[in-house]
Amino acid sequence: MMNGRKNNLKDGSALILSVWLLLLTSNIWANYFSIAHFDNSLTQIKQDTTKPVRPLDTIPKRVDSVPRISDTIPSKDTVINKIDTVNVPASEDSLDAPVAYKASDSMVLNVPNKTITLFSKANIKYKDMDLSADSIDMDNNKQIVTATYRKDTAGNLIGKPVMIQSGSKMNSDVIKYNFKSQKGITENTMTIQGEMLVIGEKVKKINEKDYYAYRSQFTTCNLDTPHFAFRSNKMKMVSQKLAVSGPIHPEFEGVPVPIYLPFGFFPLSQGRHSGILPPQFSQSEQFGLGLEGLGYYKVLNDYFDVTLRTNLYSYGGYNIYLTPTYRVRYRYNGSMNLAYQSSRILSSSGKQEFTNSKTYSLNWSHSVDSRARPGQSFSANVNIASTKFNQLVPNNPQTNFTNTLSSSIAYSKTWGSKYNLTATANHSQNNNTRDINISLPNLGFTIQTFYPLQSKEFTGTPKWYEKLGIGLNSTLANQMNFKEEDFSIRTMLDTLQWGAQHSVPIQLSLPQLGAFQISPGISFQNKWYSKRMDRSWNDSTLKIDTTTSKGFYQTSDVSFSLGVNTAMYGMFDKFGKKSPIAAIRHVIRPNVSFSYKPDLGAKYYKNVQVDTAFGKNPITGRYEGHTQRFSYFDGSIYGPPSEGVFGGIGFGIDNNIEAKIRSKKDTANGGLKKVRLIDGFGFTSSYNFVADSFKLAPFSLYIRSTLFEKVNITAGATLDPYQVDKYGYRINRYTWQSDTSGAGNGKSLGRITNGNIAVSTSFQSSNVKDKKLQEKREQQLKDQQGILTAEEQQAQLAYARANPAEFADFNVPWSLSLSYSMSFSRTVKPDYSGWQTQTFQNLSWNGDFNLTPKWKFGMNGYYDIKASTIQQFSMYISREMHCWQLSINVTPVGLYRTFNFTISPKSGILRDLRLNRTRYFYQ
Repeated sequence: MMNGRKNNLKDGSALILSVWLLLLTSNIWANYFSIAHFDNSLTQIKQDTTKPVRPLDTIPKRVDSVPRISDTIPSKDTVINKIDTVNVPASEDSLDAPVAYKASDSMVLNVPNKTITLFSKANIKYKDMDLSADSIDMDNNKQIVTATYRKDTAGNLIGKPVMIQSGSKMNSDVIKYNFKSQKGITENTMTIQGEMLVIGEKVKKINEKDYYAYRSQFTTCNLDTPHFAFRSNKMKMVSQKLAVSGPIHPEFEGVPVPIYLPFGFFPLSQGRHSGILPPQFSQSEQFGLGLEGLGYYKVLNDYFDVTLRTNLYSYGGYNIYLTPTYRVRYRYNGSMNLAYQSSRILSSSGKQEFTNSKTYSLNWSHSVDSRARPGQSFSANVNIASTKFNQLVPNNPQTNFTNTLSSSIAYSKTWGSKYNLTATANHSQNNNTRDINISLPNLGFTIQTFYPLQSKEFTGTPKWYEKLGIGLNSTLANQMNFKEEDFSIRTMLDTLQWGAQHSVPIQLSLPQLGAFQISPGISFQNKWYSKRMDRSWNDSTLKIDTTTSKGFYQTSDVSFSLGVNTAMYGMFDKFGKKSPIAAIRHVIRPNVSFSYKPDLGAKYYKNVQVDTAFGKNPITGRYEGHTQRFSYFDGSIYGPPSEGVFGGIGFGIDNNIEAKIRSKKDTANGGLKKVRLIDGFGFTSSYNFVADSFKLAPFSLYIRSTLFEKVNITAGATLDPYQVDKYGYRINRYTWQSDTSGAGNGKSLGRITNGNIAVSTSFQSSNVKDKKLQEKREQQLKDQQGILTAEEQQAQLAYARANPAEFADFNVPWSLSLSYSMSFSRTVKPDYSGWQTQTFQNLSWNGDFNLTPKWKFGMNGYYDIKASTIQQFSMYISREMHCWQLSINVTPVGLYRTFNFTISPKSGILRDLRLNRTRYFYQ
């Protein structure tokens, strides 16, 4: 039996691991190149910045084979090691942060000289500094790194040094940088500061953000040889803030321009900053020489800023535009635009030298984030102006022909999902007739449909009577109408009228009976009026006299209905296997409703003579003529009550037609593609069984379609089934019956009394040069529009329409948009002497195409077919110049005939350094 020392697997493994760690770490001391006594640290036993070597053995001694409790507790050696690694004193020349370095090829360590050289795709990271180059040399004694490039056999540069720090990026031929002082110097450097590129022969970095450049170029062109630049011998830059230079002069294509400025100041900071807004020159025969756009932008705080712009003209006219904006993230945002025009236009009539006019405009938009106050919302879109304001806005044809303005302010609050309160204020005006309509305040209270017979807790299918629903809709409105020239507080009060309307709908959803859905309903309506208007024929003047009385009046109405609707499907697929059409599907949706409405409004109507068509009655001596039914509440806010008893049916049919086309390119879904031929077409009408005359109501016809997924068509018409007399008034005789009135009515299915049709389409070249660029631009536009209010989007769209050349897309070779609209209607003449047909037709277009890859021509216009005149026409030519853009806008037809020539940098920071020539003539 042997009583010697017992060795186990645990002790042997610990010994092998310790020896392996010592051998592995003995070759990596070169990483600590900032040691004060690097050559003696391996032989002297003293504390230094290197990792200490433990003199003690880490193998625990075992006295016997009995397991000790202390085996699981760290030994004395381990505790000592922990204290050593924490309390190692730092060298005076050591860095305050670690340095990470790497290279893809090799790394050479020179121990005596304390240098490290990295080859091929070298990279060093220290704090926020990131340096990359083909080769980097690190000198530990001087704490300086030097980065350079190399050339291949073809002479191409490989691995030019790039340094990124504090948001600045520098590309250079040579970069020298001191880790400790964070100073450096570079040769042939290009750095990007916001939108600007600075190219310097030598650039000195004195701290994290400040640079000095010698023989520098300042430009926004990102080419190696920029198209233009500003040259200066000395320049100082503060990263992402500003750049200041000594005397500078511009150059184009490397050719200096003999225009020197004593100094240069270039703001480089991002975000909002106060400053002067430079003007542009214009010339007009009516306004004279002008400075347009001169102003100042002031940032008051993080939530509020103000823009002030002015237009000054040599004939004495001026315009002032004040635009404050405000925003609080996640709460609300808005803007206001106050404009005042004092126009002094050279007169062409000869009666006076100048025509003076003073106009104003007020625009306010406000929106509240839905997350600010759940259950409440507030929005405002106010657009008020003098009726002649739009006509006096120069160089904007779209605004000149905008004849209607409207405003709205709305507040709503919801309690749960049952009750809703709204308060609104509205305004509208017509610049042609100078009529102004103001409606405020308007209140609305709604109770959503609730089911009083429904059990609070039920299981299974509900009973039919439990689907009985009742709701409430109540509205109150105030309205004022007047002419602009009659505006006064007294006029507003004289024309003020108010009204209210209450509606109680009662509905019942019955179970579906096979293919039919039955929906009964009851509706009760009550209206309040503040005025009553009475018309009467005056035998002396042979005209209608109108008298108005104020007070409180009310009417009531009730109706009962029962609706039945269904759908029928039909398909034809017998086209053959080789036919491009696989099948045609037709869907018919007929609907029939039975309703009854008692005549509760007859007492609010009366017959009034409107003309003297029948001549003088020899017996009575009075002139006789046609009569019309007028209500005492015509012209009220909610309109008069309906007249007459109705007991009959309403009917209609809606159709749509689709086709399945065999596609050779698209193999999905068995190679079949669904195509809509007609989205919908049909008619609606009604028949009143209890009426004594005119039982059949006019037919409302409609059709809508998208042909070839390109041409949008919408059309509608009203077909009257009754004949008219020679004066145009309806008589109780169908058009398919023989004519007995002598008015020349031929037999037909009816008379078209009004109709409309609109056709629009747009085409674009399929060979887009760069689809990825096109998708990127579209996404950027969507992202930008996502953070804009609706008013800002409309303002941006209006500017783009007024200056199309600045937004030319050379990526699309050509595009074309066309639209045509026509409408007509039969209306009674203002003097009630008969009927007249009014027709409106217009054609508009917008298109562009590339003359060459760098030249684009476009035009847009509006043609009034009825007047046979071009109301508005403009065209433009745009030139792509990489970092510059040239645009020529010409409007030879319109309220303003304008010519505009502009050449300017694309960069926003130099956008005001433009050459502009503008002339316009006001008609």
